[in-house]
Amino acid sequence: MAGKGVAQAVALSNGHRMPAVGLGVWRMEKPAIRSLIHSALRIGYRHLDCAGKPPEPRNPTAHPPTVVISALVRTADYQNEAEVGDALAEAFQTGLVKREDLFVTTKLWNSDHGHVIEACKDSLKKLQLDYLDLYLVHFPVATRHTGVGTTSSALSDDGVLDIDTTISLETTWHAMEELVSMGLVRSIGISNYDIFLTRDCLAYAKIKPAVNQIETHPYFQRDSLVKFCQKHGICVTAHTPLGGSTANTEWFGSVSCLDDPVIKSLAEKYGKTPAQLVLRWGLQRNTVVIPKTSKVERLQENFEVFDFKISSEDMEKIKAIDRSYRTNQPAKFWGIDLYA
Repeated sequence: MAGKGVAQAVALSNGHRMPAVGLGVWRMEKPAIRSLIHSALRIGYRHLDCAGKPPEPRNPTAHPPTVVISALVRTADYQNEAEVGDALAEAFQTGLVKREDLFVTTKLWNSDHGHVIEACKDSLKKLQLDYLDLYLVHFPVATRHTGVGTTSSALSDDGVLDIDTTISLETTWHAMEELVSMGLVRSIGISNYDIFLTRDCLAYAKIKPAVNQIETHPYFQRDSLVKFCQKHGICVTAHTPLGGSTANTEWFGSVSCLDDPVIKSLAEKYGKTPAQLVLRWGLQRNTVVIPKTSKVERLQENFEVFDFKISSEDMEKIKAIDRSYRTNQPAKFWGIDLYA
């Protein structure tokens, strides 16, 4: 249990602790990052989730997506690490928060699998940090290198993601382990790995993955994967804990679980919003949740999930609405379904 105003934390397998509620930085306009991060820190967020850049729209006239931040900072794939770094530096200098009280995450982009150490150092420089609390392999696929920190998704002439078949995930993972030995990263983990790939990682890892960050929400519960990871000491983080909501509806035309009659009815029963109910459901599955928002009022709402508990009976009702429905579909941009 965390102190008043600060999210509860979960213990990772290596002994480090990660706040159970974080803020993701996806789809946030760069000028708004400073204000959003500082507001989140004042509310009590201590986990920020960053990455470099989301998949590019295949339509060149489409408006490129921007980024949002969590108290778990995840920035490399979202191309806003420098702005996040400036916001954090100011927060440290003004005494808003201490570095040791923050849990900052970012990710290795697909095109940097053969340049793990350089990519991590580039992120640290942009974030103005000496170390990362967590560094994740963003996707279990290496793509053509386009320059450290550029985080672009190179397509082949046929419009399909240019996958590099010369770099194995095992090679990438051993380079991730070296980051721990160098003191650049405290914990390492994986993202978007299924049971097969997670099992393989456990077999070849000298340092076991502390986290697997995946899409999971009431419409995409993935109980087998969640339970497998937890059985083997891997903390599961939900990177789309609300089913993507408006963002994924705009990008992929997906349906949000927040509009489900069961969710709405239970939210009313508990005197909470649908989003708060769904986040609480995620916490009671022993997963970490990193909702994304660009609205300060939603920051507060998403954080107020520790003052109630969903009954076992109602947890079963939510379990029954699972659709095995993935809302995040990068195939739209990459010309290939990596989940096929």
